[in-house]
Amino acid sequence: MALFENKKEREYEIVNEGSERVLRIDYTKKTIIPSIEDSEECMQDVINKLVENAGVSRVVLVQQRNYNYSYSQVQLLAEIAGLYNHVIKQGKFLAMPADEGYKYLASKIGVVRGLVRNLIRDPVGVYVELRRIIREEKIILGKLVDEPDIKSCEILIEILTEFFGFLDKTKIIWIVRKRLDGYQVGGREIYRQLFRAEITPNFMFTRLMSRIPVDGEEIDSYKIGNADVTILSVPEDIKYLYHIISPEFKLTEDKQELLDMARNVLIEHKPRAEEFIDPERMRMTFFNIGRDLLQELADRQNVKLSLKELNELTSILVRYTVGFGLLEVLLQDEKIQDITINGPIGITPIFIVHQKYDECVTNIIPSAEDAENWATKFRILSGRPLDEANPILDTELSVPGARARVAIVGRPLNPKGLAYAFRRHRDEPWTLPLFIENRMISPLGAGLISFLVEGARTILIAGTRSSGKTSVLGSLLIEVMRKYRIITVEDTMELGVDAMRGLGYNIQPLKVRSALAGGATEVSAEEGIRAALRMGDSALIVGEIRSLESKALYEAMRIGALANVVAGTIHGDSPYGVYDRVVNDLQVPKTSFKATDVIVICNPVKSADGLSKWRRIVQITEVRKKWEDDPLKENGFVDLMKYDAKTDSLQATDELINGNSEVIKNIASNIPEWAGHWDAVWDNIILRAKMKEALVNYSKLNKNILEAKFVIAANDHYHRVSEGVKKEIGYLDPKRIYFEWEEWLKRAAKRI
Repeated sequence: MALFENKKEREYEIVNEGSERVLRIDYTKKTIIPSIEDSEECMQDVINKLVENAGVSRVVLVQQRNYNYSYSQVQLLAEIAGLYNHVIKQGKFLAMPADEGYKYLASKIGVVRGLVRNLIRDPVGVYVELRRIIREEKIILGKLVDEPDIKSCEILIEILTEFFGFLDKTKIIWIVRKRLDGYQVGGREIYRQLFRAEITPNFMFTRLMSRIPVDGEEIDSYKIGNADVTILSVPEDIKYLYHIISPEFKLTEDKQELLDMARNVLIEHKPRAEEFIDPERMRMTFFNIGRDLLQELADRQNVKLSLKELNELTSILVRYTVGFGLLEVLLQDEKIQDITINGPIGITPIFIVHQKYDECVTNIIPSAEDAENWATKFRILSGRPLDEANPILDTELSVPGARARVAIVGRPLNPKGLAYAFRRHRDEPWTLPLFIENRMISPLGAGLISFLVEGARTILIAGTRSSGKTSVLGSLLIEVMRKYRIITVEDTMELGVDAMRGLGYNIQPLKVRSALAGGATEVSAEEGIRAALRMGDSALIVGEIRSLESKALYEAMRIGALANVVAGTIHGDSPYGVYDRVVNDLQVPKTSFKATDVIVICNPVKSADGLSKWRRIVQITEVRKKWEDDPLKENGFVDLMKYDAKTDSLQATDELINGNSEVIKNIASNIPEWAGHWDAVWDNIILRAKMKEALVNYSKLNKNILEAKFVIAANDHYHRVSEGVKKEIGYLDPKRIYFEWEEWLKRAAKRI
């Protein structure tokens, strides 16, 4: 329920937004600048309203934009409001002495009243003035000779000292006390250090702190389309500040007014639930409607818009009606890996994990309205429930320029309401050369994995949360020759299936029910895997092994081990950790676990100071078959490669170098040229490693060489060259193959 100061003019209102009590003041018809830090009149106006309304946690000044002041800033003003209210109720601060004997005091009462009056306009200035006047009055007191004047002066000093004491205990003075040398009364610079509004256009709910902190040190800056990103180091915070200014915050007042009007019109035409089934088509429909609407409004308002400006405004309008607002801008940053929004939403900022700067806090504070709006859209998009009976929702999000996995929790699991976690996926699939470039894997490790994939092994990609398991799994898909069919099984679509289809792959995705979902409208993961086995010879890729589907997967591993690669991801920080989870947690028989050929462990490694971490593949381990009870005790795990912290690189073990790998020998036994000839096998692994490394070296000319399209072409050409060399000389000569392949690479790199 809103409380209005003046029902006729509706100058301000108090509204409850979630757990916040918000004071909204309408400045559209006022000449006052809507800025507490820049305007004495504005500060006075806000504090006057805080005197009348206790318990306000946020202040919003509404003009062409919304100027939001956070809880911590409002508390500084609320304390001054409380002091002002106390002082004006004390007669001794404002009353005129009636006794003729106190003429000196009477002559000074105007000064006291002026200080009280200015308290809500410039409390720091009043503090400085009080200190100066008290010092001067004490000097005057020493020179007075008339008893009435002495008594008057003493009373005045007592009143001023009491006033000073009240003000001296306020937090605003405590913060600025050491900054007052040379302070000029009436200046507003000191308030710009204390108050900083989060400015949002009227058509937005999400708040953004647009000003860069005064004490922030710029570390990096770059652009995301028309958005500006600045990375800052801020004193007293171990995290970096990810400061973004998106295009909507750079618009003129006229354009913002157009967007506000257009949004109010489009809100009346909400998309139907069935339209969300095809979000891309829905966006295009609303884009066309929005563009016509904006052009009509611009003509009516006599605002000239170029075609480029019209399209930019329309994109913003779509983003804030059927889209996900500022969240979409964040997701378009390829350097962002994770986005988290904690409950209660509307109080805390968005946090991100940056590819280069790790954990960062942003200058964006989403609103409770946004959170509820997003939840509704995700329910419709996913077809899954999100309510008190089903407080968890796992789904995916696809917006222009980005894809992400989404995890949402609500009440009662989250007592603070909704909370979101977004895992951003690359626009294009990851490749092994990309991992070599960012040091997640060594060239030899990439060559070995390429060999194992082509050797149709069963592979588990394991690691802790956020270790890069799914990304590595996606890079394995690129190593599958395009002549083979691939079936993927996922509960949330994280693998770049659409991108791979566009690259010419014969790929079929299967979407199954989440292990955490309570609904029964989707097929279980176990049934999905069994269905995949009935769909013919295919490489089988399982997004993540979580529950009962593990038994079906191991059935697939046994069936598919000699036909094509079977791979999936699982949580586990070591080969034995994977065994423990599969056998003890997921109840897969020990003998079935032996169907696993290779376990690849991905884990983050940290710097000595703990401030930085990097994703690395730290182990490639084969699972041997001749053990009965405990693979750890019975030498069932043999490391082929292990991470070396000194070189920050994945290194080959003696077992691999010396050919002591049953898995690799098994692959070689099915190929006449390699059977019983370890040197030829090793040469092929080295050849693959050299080719991956060459792609990284040539990428200095063009980074697109590392992307899936080029890597697939390079893999295809390797197979063509190998076939040609064998026909010509009768065997696979690695030197000849590499020479001809590199000649192709030189030509192709110039054409890209």
